Amino acid sequence: MRRLKRHPYHIVSPSPWPFFISINILPVTIGAVMYFHEFKFGSFFLSVGLINLLVCMTFWFRDIIREATYLGEHTLIVQKAHRLGFILFIFSEVMFFFSFFWAFFDLAVEPSIFIGAAWPPDGIATLNSFSIPLLNTIILVFSGVTITYTHYSLIAAKYKRTFIGYFLTLILAIAFTALQLYEYEVSTFTISDGVYGSTFYMITGLHGSHVIVGTIFILVCCIRTAAGHFTTQHHLGFEFATWYWHFVDIVWLFVYAFIYVWGSW
Repeated sequence: MRRLKRHPYHIVSPSPWPFFISINILPVTIGAVMYFHEFKFGSFFLSVGLINLLVCMTFWFRDIIREATYLGEHTLIVQKAHRLGFILFIFSEVMFFFSFFWAFFDLAVEPSIFIGAAWPPDGIATLNSFSIPLLNTIILVFSGVTITYTHYSLIAAKYKRTFIGYFLTLILAIAFTALQLYEYEVSTFTISDGVYGSTFYMITGLHGSHVIVGTIFILVCCIRTAAGHFTTQHHLGFEFATWYWHFVDIVWLFVYAFIYVWGSW
Protein backbone atom coordinates (compact mmCIF):
# COMPACT_ATOMS: atom_id res chain seq x y z
CA MET A 1 0.00 0.00 0.00
CA ARG A 2 1.39 3.39 -1.03
CA ARG A 3 1.97 5.71 1.93
CA LEU A 4 0.44 9.17 1.80
CA LYS A 5 3.05 11.86 1.19
CA ARG A 6 3.10 14.75 3.63
CA HIS A 7 5.36 16.98 1.51
CA PRO A 8 5.46 18.22 -2.11
CA TYR A 9 8.98 16.97 -2.82
CA HIS A 10 10.01 13.95 -4.86
CA ILE A 11 11.99 11.34 -2.94
CA VAL A 12 13.51 9.34 -5.78
CA SER A 13 13.10 5.57 -5.54
CA PRO A 14 16.21 3.36 -5.85
CA SER A 15 17.05 2.84 -9.52
CA PRO A 16 19.59 0.49 -11.16
CA TRP A 17 19.92 2.56 -14.33
CA PRO A 18 22.55 5.11 -13.18
CA PHE A 19 24.80 2.20 -12.19
CA PHE A 20 24.31 0.36 -15.49
CA ILE A 21 24.89 3.54 -17.49
CA SER A 22 28.15 4.23 -15.62
CA ILE A 23 29.26 0.66 -16.40
CA ASN A 24 28.38 1.02 -20.10
CA ILE A 25 30.28 4.28 -20.48
CA LEU A 26 33.57 2.35 -20.13
CA PRO A 27 33.16 0.14 -23.26
CA VAL A 28 31.93 3.19 -25.19
CA THR A 29 35.11 5.09 -24.29
CA ILE A 30 37.41 2.13 -24.95
CA GLY A 31 35.60 1.31 -28.20
CA ALA A 32 35.82 4.92 -29.38
CA VAL A 33 39.58 5.06 -28.74
CA MET A 34 40.06 1.71 -30.52
CA TYR A 35 37.91 2.85 -33.45
CA PHE A 36 39.69 6.19 -33.86
CA HIS A 37 43.06 4.41 -33.89
CA GLU A 38 41.78 1.72 -36.28
CA PHE A 39 42.24 -1.17 -33.86
CA LYS A 40 40.63 -4.49 -34.66
CA PHE A 41 37.10 -4.83 -33.22
CA GLY A 42 37.10 -1.16 -32.29
CA SER A 43 33.85 -0.49 -34.15
CA PHE A 44 32.32 -3.62 -32.58
CA PHE A 45 33.08 -2.53 -29.00
CA LEU A 46 31.88 0.99 -29.74
CA SER A 47 28.62 -0.24 -31.29
CA VAL A 48 27.88 -2.67 -28.45
CA GLY A 49 28.63 -0.02 -25.84
CA LEU A 50 26.41 2.57 -27.55
CA ILE A 51 23.52 0.10 -27.94
CA ASN A 52 23.71 -0.91 -24.28
CA LEU A 53 23.95 2.74 -23.25
CA LEU A 54 20.89 3.68 -25.29
CA VAL A 55 18.90 0.75 -23.88
CA CYS A 56 19.71 1.75 -20.29
CA MET A 57 18.89 5.40 -21.02
CA THR A 58 15.57 4.38 -22.56
CA PHE A 59 14.55 2.42 -19.47
CA TRP A 60 15.69 5.22 -17.17
CA PHE A 61 13.74 7.84 -19.12
CA ARG A 62 10.74 5.50 -19.10
CA ASP A 63 10.81 5.46 -15.31
CA ILE A 64 11.08 9.25 -15.16
CA ILE A 65 8.13 9.63 -17.54
CA ARG A 66 6.07 7.31 -15.35
CA GLU A 67 6.94 9.33 -12.26
CA ALA A 68 5.99 12.59 -13.96
CA THR A 69 2.92 11.51 -15.93
CA TYR A 70 1.24 8.72 -13.99
CA LEU A 71 2.50 8.91 -10.40
CA GLY A 72 2.22 12.69 -10.03
CA GLU A 73 5.65 13.01 -8.43
CA HIS A 74 6.59 16.17 -10.35
CA THR A 75 4.73 18.76 -8.28
CA LEU A 76 5.07 22.50 -8.88
CA ILE A 77 7.99 22.70 -6.45
CA VAL A 78 9.70 19.75 -8.15
CA GLN A 79 9.13 21.34 -11.57
CA LYS A 80 10.72 24.57 -10.32
CA ALA A 81 13.80 22.62 -9.23
CA HIS A 82 13.91 20.82 -12.60
CA ARG A 83 13.78 24.13 -14.45
CA LEU A 84 16.66 25.47 -12.39
CA GLY A 85 18.62 22.28 -13.02
CA PHE A 86 18.08 22.48 -16.76
CA ILE A 87 19.11 26.14 -16.81
CA LEU A 88 22.34 25.17 -15.07
CA PHE A 89 22.80 22.36 -17.58
CA ILE A 90 22.47 24.79 -20.49
CA PHE A 91 24.90 27.14 -18.75
CA SER A 92 27.42 24.28 -18.52
CA GLU A 93 26.92 23.69 -22.25
CA VAL A 94 27.55 27.38 -22.92
CA MET A 95 30.84 27.18 -21.05
CA PHE A 96 31.69 23.99 -22.93
CA PHE A 97 31.36 25.74 -26.29
CA PHE A 98 33.04 28.84 -24.88
CA SER A 99 36.20 26.82 -24.24
CA PHE A 100 36.41 25.75 -27.89
CA PHE A 101 35.66 29.24 -29.16
CA TRP A 102 38.43 30.49 -26.86
CA ALA A 103 40.85 28.08 -28.55
CA PHE A 104 39.67 29.22 -31.97
CA PHE A 105 40.10 32.94 -31.22
CA ASP A 106 43.46 32.33 -29.54
CA LEU A 107 44.68 30.77 -32.78
CA ALA A 108 42.93 33.14 -35.19
CA VAL A 109 43.58 36.56 -33.62
CA GLU A 110 47.36 36.07 -33.31
CA PRO A 111 48.36 33.18 -35.58
CA SER A 112 51.53 31.48 -34.47
CA ILE A 113 54.65 31.45 -36.65
CA PHE A 114 54.38 27.66 -36.57
CA ILE A 115 51.34 27.89 -38.86
CA GLY A 116 52.80 30.63 -41.03
CA ALA A 117 51.48 33.57 -38.99
CA ALA A 118 48.32 33.46 -41.09
CA TRP A 119 44.71 32.49 -40.49
CA PRO A 120 43.43 30.42 -42.15
CA PRO A 121 46.82 28.70 -42.51
CA ASP A 122 48.33 28.47 -45.97
CA GLY A 123 47.07 25.46 -47.90
CA ILE A 124 43.62 25.45 -46.29
CA ALA A 125 40.81 26.07 -48.78
CA THR A 126 38.01 27.30 -46.55
CA LEU A 127 34.36 26.65 -47.28
CA ASN A 128 32.20 29.26 -48.94
CA SER A 129 30.25 30.78 -46.08
CA PHE A 130 27.45 31.91 -48.42
CA SER A 131 26.60 28.46 -49.75
CA ILE A 132 25.72 25.46 -47.55
CA PRO A 133 26.53 27.24 -44.24
CA LEU A 134 24.17 30.11 -45.07
CA LEU A 135 21.44 27.67 -46.10
CA ASN A 136 21.90 25.76 -42.85
CA THR A 137 21.66 29.03 -40.93
CA ILE A 138 18.33 29.83 -42.56
CA ILE A 139 17.09 26.29 -41.88
CA LEU A 140 18.06 26.37 -38.21
CA VAL A 141 16.65 29.85 -37.59
CA PHE A 142 13.38 28.83 -39.24
CA SER A 143 13.31 25.67 -37.09
CA GLY A 144 13.46 27.94 -34.05
CA VAL A 145 10.33 29.63 -35.35
CA THR A 146 8.53 26.32 -35.92
CA ILE A 147 9.37 24.94 -32.47
CA THR A 148 8.04 28.16 -30.91
CA TYR A 149 4.90 27.78 -33.03
CA THR A 150 4.59 24.23 -31.71
CA HIS A 151 4.91 25.44 -28.12
CA TYR A 152 2.24 28.10 -28.45
CA SER A 153 -0.07 25.68 -30.26
CA LEU A 154 0.30 23.18 -27.41
CA ILE A 155 -0.45 25.85 -24.81
CA ALA A 156 -3.58 26.82 -26.78
CA ALA A 157 -4.64 23.15 -27.08
CA LYS A 158 -4.44 23.37 -30.89
CA TYR A 159 -3.15 19.84 -31.29
CA LYS A 160 -3.38 19.70 -35.07
CA ARG A 161 -1.17 22.78 -35.31
CA THR A 162 1.08 21.30 -32.63
CA PHE A 163 1.82 18.23 -34.74
CA ILE A 164 2.32 20.36 -37.85
CA GLY A 165 4.93 22.31 -35.87
CA TYR A 166 6.57 19.08 -34.73
CA PHE A 167 6.69 17.78 -38.30
CA LEU A 168 8.20 20.97 -39.72
CA THR A 169 10.80 21.21 -36.95
CA LEU A 170 11.89 17.59 -37.38
CA ILE A 171 12.13 17.94 -41.18
CA LEU A 172 14.27 21.07 -40.83
CA ALA A 173 16.47 19.41 -38.19
CA ILE A 174 17.06 16.37 -40.41
CA ALA A 175 17.77 18.63 -43.39
CA PHE A 176 20.35 20.56 -41.35
CA THR A 177 22.14 17.36 -40.33
CA ALA A 178 22.09 16.00 -43.89
CA LEU A 179 23.58 19.23 -45.28
CA GLN A 180 26.21 19.23 -42.54
CA LEU A 181 27.26 15.70 -43.48
CA TYR A 182 27.35 16.66 -47.15
CA GLU A 183 29.51 19.66 -46.28
CA TYR A 184 31.97 17.36 -44.53
CA GLU A 185 32.04 15.11 -47.59
CA VAL A 186 32.89 17.91 -50.05
CA SER A 187 35.30 19.74 -47.75
CA THR A 188 38.91 19.78 -48.95
CA PHE A 189 40.40 19.56 -45.44
CA THR A 190 39.95 17.11 -42.58
CA ILE A 191 40.20 17.18 -38.80
CA SER A 192 43.86 16.11 -39.09
CA ASP A 193 44.81 19.16 -41.21
CA GLY A 194 46.45 21.19 -38.49
CA VAL A 195 44.87 23.46 -35.91
CA TYR A 196 42.34 24.89 -38.35
CA GLY A 197 40.93 21.48 -39.21
CA SER A 198 40.85 20.35 -35.59
CA THR A 199 39.12 23.48 -34.27
CA PHE A 200 36.69 23.64 -37.21
CA TYR A 201 35.55 20.03 -36.92
CA MET A 202 35.50 20.03 -33.13
CA ILE A 203 33.21 23.06 -32.94
CA THR A 204 30.93 22.23 -35.89
CA GLY A 205 30.94 18.52 -35.02
CA LEU A 206 29.99 19.16 -31.40
CA HIS A 207 27.23 21.46 -32.54
CA GLY A 208 26.06 18.82 -35.00
CA SER A 209 25.92 16.22 -32.23
CA HIS A 210 23.79 18.64 -30.19
CA VAL A 211 21.45 19.01 -33.17
CA ILE A 212 21.06 15.23 -33.33
CA VAL A 213 20.35 15.05 -29.58
CA GLY A 214 17.85 17.91 -29.91
CA THR A 215 16.16 16.15 -32.84
CA ILE A 216 15.72 13.00 -30.75
CA PHE A 217 14.52 15.15 -27.86
CA ILE A 218 11.81 16.74 -30.03
CA LEU A 219 10.83 13.40 -31.59
CA VAL A 220 10.30 11.87 -28.14
CA CYS A 221 8.19 14.89 -27.15
CA CYS A 222 6.11 14.43 -30.31
CA ILE A 223 5.46 10.79 -29.40
CA ARG A 224 4.61 11.75 -25.82
CA THR A 225 2.21 14.43 -27.05
CA ALA A 226 0.47 11.85 -29.23
CA ALA A 227 0.24 9.55 -26.19
CA GLY A 228 -1.46 12.29 -24.18
CA HIS A 229 1.38 12.89 -21.73
CA PHE A 230 1.36 16.67 -22.16
CA THR A 231 -1.39 19.12 -21.27
CA THR A 232 -1.65 22.86 -21.78
CA GLN A 233 -0.30 23.40 -18.25
CA HIS A 234 1.96 20.40 -17.69
CA HIS A 235 4.54 19.83 -20.46
CA LEU A 236 7.88 20.29 -18.75
CA GLY A 237 9.69 17.87 -21.06
CA PHE A 238 8.62 19.83 -24.11
CA GLU A 239 9.64 23.11 -22.48
CA PHE A 240 13.13 21.71 -21.97
CA ALA A 241 13.26 20.52 -25.59
CA THR A 242 12.31 24.03 -26.71
CA TRP A 243 14.96 25.65 -24.52
CA TYR A 244 17.56 23.21 -25.74
CA TRP A 245 16.67 23.83 -29.39
CA HIS A 246 16.88 27.60 -28.99
CA PHE A 247 20.28 27.13 -27.35
CA VAL A 248 21.38 25.10 -30.39
CA ASP A 249 20.09 27.88 -32.67
CA ILE A 250 22.00 30.60 -30.84
CA VAL A 251 25.24 28.62 -30.78
CA TRP A 252 24.98 28.07 -34.53
CA LEU A 253 24.65 31.82 -35.15
CA PHE A 254 27.99 32.29 -33.37
CA VAL A 255 29.47 29.34 -35.29
CA TYR A 256 28.36 30.79 -38.62
CA ALA A 257 29.42 34.36 -37.85
CA PHE A 258 32.86 33.57 -36.48
CA ILE A 259 33.92 30.15 -37.81
CA TYR A 260 32.51 30.36 -41.32
CA VAL A 261 32.40 34.09 -42.15
CA TRP A 262 35.03 35.86 -40.04
CA GLY A 263 37.33 32.82 -39.74
CA SER A 264 37.61 32.30 -43.48
CA TRP A 265 38.63 35.84 -44.45
